[in-house]
Amino acid sequence: MTARGNYYFAVRRVLIIVFFLNLAVSLVKGIYGFKMGSLGMLSDGIHSLFDSSSDIIGLIGIGLASRPPDKEHPYGHAKFETFASVGIVILLFATCIEILQEAISRFFSPSIPEITAISFVIMGATMAINILVSFYEYTLGKRLKSSILVADSMHTRSDIYVSAGVILEFVAVMAGYPLADPIIALIIVGLIVLTGVEILKKSSEVLLDRALVEENIVRLAADSVQGVCTSHRVRTRGSPGEIYVDLHIGVDPTLSVEEAHRIGLEVEAKIKRSINGVKDVAVHVDPRERCEVNVDPSELEGDDRV
Repeated sequence: MTARGNYYFAVRRVLIIVFFLNLAVSLVKGIYGFKMGSLGMLSDGIHSLFDSSSDIIGLIGIGLASRPPDKEHPYGHAKFETFASVGIVILLFATCIEILQEAISRFFSPSIPEITAISFVIMGATMAINILVSFYEYTLGKRLKSSILVADSMHTRSDIYVSAGVILEFVAVMAGYPLADPIIALIIVGLIVLTGVEILKKSSEVLLDRALVEENIVRLAADSVQGVCTSHRVRTRGSPGEIYVDLHIGVDPTLSVEEAHRIGLEVEAKIKRSINGVKDVAVHVDPRERCEVNVDPSELEGDDRV
């Protein structure tokens, strides 16, 4: 299996594990919240159910992203992973609408949920599970440089805030403040929206081909290759785990085509060694009338990898 194949396999495995955990949590909170009449707990259960739904979207996105390049998609299908992240945001906002509508109705028709010690136990236990799931998914997402895992972990993290709010709601209702139920629900909506905006921001950077590596870092790697006079017109795009680099290098015009091509290959190899996550480098070789060769082969050796 290729390195990219291992990547998709690892991401898929994480999503499957998280899916079943989120599904179990959502069923417990949703069923018990409905039984006791707590809008906050029921909303939390719905939110957790959307966590499970987002995992399914992530699995579909990873399945599409793992397809190899073809004639219509010569750069591959990796952006499907980012599109899946956007799909998760849509689910988050759908959750907000559901909670918002119910919260507004509760202001006009207040109802007091039946709160028991079991209510606190369920919320505490499910919140602990969410904390572990979010940490596990976020850590692996950063390690694998997976936008879908990071986005999904942020989705799960919002569920932690929701659960904490529900526990506060229980305390307030028991103290004689029934309106705490819809108020906490509205606060939950705000937290979910903030999470969604953050995911959209990160996803848009990939979809709009935001530069991923500073130009001077790429130029430093290219200029350290023997025979390169200068480097310019550096462009980078893609995702953190799949970076594409495009640049021009200047070489001595008296060199043969074969020698100029060899220098270009060395520049490609140097950039891949020096910058983590680079999948492909397109090097354009330009002749320079006046060429003072930059030679500093030790510039990026050792521990200076990006």
